[in-house]
Amino acid sequence: MIESLDLSMVNWARGTFALTAMYHWIFVPLTLGLSFLCAFFETIYVRTGNPQWKTLTRFWMTLFGINFAIGVATGIILEFEFGTNWSNYSWMVGDIFGAPLAIEGILAFFLEATFFAVMFFGWNRVSQKFHLFSTWMVAVGSSLSALWILVANGWMQYPIGMSFNPETARFEMQDLWAVISSPVAISHFVHATSSGFLLSSLFVLGISSWYLLKKRHIEFAKRSIAVACVFGLLSSCFVAFTGDEHAYITARTQPMKLAAMEALYDGGLPTGLAVIGLINPEKKPGDHKDAFFYKIEIPGMLTLLAKRSFQGFVPGINDLVYGNPTQGIVGVGEKIARGKQAVANLSAYKRASATGDKPAAEAALSRFDQDQKFLGYGYLNAPEEAVPSVLLTYYAFRIMVMLGMFFILLFVVYIYLMEKNRLEEKTFILKLGVASLFLGWVASQAGWVVSEVGRQPWAIQGLLPVSIARSNLDSGTVMVTFFLFLTLFTALLIAELKIMVKQISIGPEGE
Repeated sequence: MIESLDLSMVNWARGTFALTAMYHWIFVPLTLGLSFLCAFFETIYVRTGNPQWKTLTRFWMTLFGINFAIGVATGIILEFEFGTNWSNYSWMVGDIFGAPLAIEGILAFFLEATFFAVMFFGWNRVSQKFHLFSTWMVAVGSSLSALWILVANGWMQYPIGMSFNPETARFEMQDLWAVISSPVAISHFVHATSSGFLLSSLFVLGISSWYLLKKRHIEFAKRSIAVACVFGLLSSCFVAFTGDEHAYITARTQPMKLAAMEALYDGGLPTGLAVIGLINPEKKPGDHKDAFFYKIEIPGMLTLLAKRSFQGFVPGINDLVYGNPTQGIVGVGEKIARGKQAVANLSAYKRASATGDKPAAEAALSRFDQDQKFLGYGYLNAPEEAVPSVLLTYYAFRIMVMLGMFFILLFVVYIYLMEKNRLEEKTFILKLGVASLFLGWVASQAGWVVSEVGRQPWAIQGLLPVSIARSNLDSGTVMVTFFLFLTLFTALLIAELKIMVKQISIGPEGE
């Protein structure tokens, strides 16, 4: 059956999922952060009784609501795609992947749905304290939703807490707590949510800076910037800290992704970090071409980041693909051979079980158990297939990191100018603040590219390649849905932007 699959469909299915996820990721981080900013604004209003903070809260809450509605629409489509384009994936790991999604629906959506209406329509209908409580519950619900989604995604990056059932050819959950407490899931959650807080701070900063440039809603803009700068500076510092921790965990759990992030082909002891460089797009694993046309490198820094010391070997792409016996690294070629043995022994076990040949079935199962952990590699055809796009992963990672450093500096400058009461006269800085709103989205999307492109060719790291996870559809069918979704999502994005721009041009009520 595998031989009859239309492999060009895989790329269309990848493209459709990437398209949906990237559109969805435009809205999600803004929802995560704006919900907490609205809660902060309303808390200040309740504590001070100043109606200007109420006006401010209601304005940003309106923009939050517009963004929330479009985010839900794209998120639902994303989940349906697991059934349409990735049905083998759903069959093989649905017991595990479905659990966090179900918990998200029961807990997070329930929490958000319960208090969302009170937050938007409860002004002057419920008490101030209950309304504030509802706003905080929506913020907590948004983060809980992200938690369960990222637990599911973390399991795909680092599958633990499960076992393979040879009777059904499915992976089944054995330890829910191991899945939830996975270091990859936790680092994904804290890094993604803090980056959402950062993006929302840039969103408030950018729009408020535009008001200052236009000499409109001056006091409103200053109050918004003051809160957004503090929230943004704390968030951006936390993003840098969690990003470093995330890279450290990636070095242990997904060394190929780290090697692609650094365009590191040959590991070393210690290994330098290429701070910036122009990589050679013609470079292939195993050849003798230089990986970089030029680079600026800090000696030993990559080893320090990956090992927390200057001791220890950081493997490169060639070490992982072709093996490095000196460092005890098994190459992908050997893993493929053992994976194909596992596939063959699993088939032998199924045939023997079907004919009632118990001794033959037990013998095949025993052989299968020896190579089971390489099962996914049995569906690769060449060791080089295990290498993700180095070009895309490397540059996306640097764009994300450089913009992250820039945002920290931007918030510091804004806070300094606010403290000196000179922000309004600095038009260049205000224009930079407006532009940074869009740069925030660029950094957010770049982070998503590093995370998802860097783990290719795997749907489930080391267990299930995307070529096997797909549905048995022809490429034409998936291609049509790709362009349908592209049209639909673009229309939704244009609609949201029009509504947002109109609401921003109107400004806060009562100002």
